[in-house]
Amino acid sequence: MAKILAIESSCDETAVAITDNGKLLSNVVATQISVHEKFGGVMPEIASRLHTENITICLEEALSESGLKLEDMDAFAVTRGPGLIGCLHVGLQAAKSLALLYQKPLIPVHHLAGHIYANAYVGQFKFPLLCLVVSGGNTELVLMKEDMDFEVIGETKDDAIGECYDKVARVLGLPYPGGLPIDLAAKRGEHTYHLPSPDAGAGKYDFSYSGLKTAVINLVNSLRMKGEEVNVDNMARSFQDVAVKMVVDKTLKAVEDYQVAQVIIAGGVSANSYLRAQMQEKLANTSTELIIPPLWCTTDNAAMIAKVAEHLYEKKIFAPLTLGVDPNWRIDNWMNFNTK
Repeated sequence: MAKILAIESSCDETAVAITDNGKLLSNVVATQISVHEKFGGVMPEIASRLHTENITICLEEALSESGLKLEDMDAFAVTRGPGLIGCLHVGLQAAKSLALLYQKPLIPVHHLAGHIYANAYVGQFKFPLLCLVVSGGNTELVLMKEDMDFEVIGETKDDAIGECYDKVARVLGLPYPGGLPIDLAAKRGEHTYHLPSPDAGAGKYDFSYSGLKTAVINLVNSLRMKGEEVNVDNMARSFQDVAVKMVVDKTLKAVEDYQVAQVIIAGGVSANSYLRAQMQEKLANTSTELIIPPLWCTTDNAAMIAKVAEHLYEKKIFAPLTLGVDPNWRIDNWMNFNTK
């Protein structure tokens, strides 16, 4: 184990965390939600500029909380992808500069691996395990047969579930990001609107949210054109029931087929209370253990990047200082970074 400083800047959170022999000493996050909410989504250019303003502040605060200095670090870790290319560049250049200045290893971390390993702060992994990754940019089922071994068995064919939540929230006049407002509205509503179940095509474990998103938007616009009132709570409930049912059903099917010992949920949408309740209910009387991440670890942060980096440090998996970002980096190809 080692002292690791990790940086995360893949989207709209600038984050720095420091761990010492597996103990989390600091985890600083500067969020940009208040800036982007007026646009109803993340504006990449603005996000990149804010990262450049926040990165030094986050570094200084993380070091202050940890009681350590930069020269004390054994390695510097950073999110290499996936994410917004300009945002990723800010974090990578900061990490590369530190690695060069202090002559310490540079550790490249996959963003989704970070979300998965955030669950390690809750419990110990039991293999084989199945991870349901649900966020604004990703919806995947990832099978892990051993540590740092990722096999994508299912993925979205179009929109991610989190993106769908944001778009539906916008048409319903709810705040950005849309996950929590829809979750809260759904608790007050009833399933009164008929919405189609998404068709993911040929893949048994694949997902599709474009059709559901379009169906909600078209229905809301049609009702308003007719002068009919849209019951926001009922629409939120109807939408959430369908959206969550697909990920739950696909996950349970994979659990049965692969006979996994454990299921973990990862990503921003893992904070959804209905998804959590459904997974707990469906796996309650089975031999498969369920791990749900703490709410502080569902959004982007650097503690999860540090957790992955600990494993990579032990394996001595380091990157050259010629490392570049990869906004489309696949988790099942995470070792492919030396040529970028």
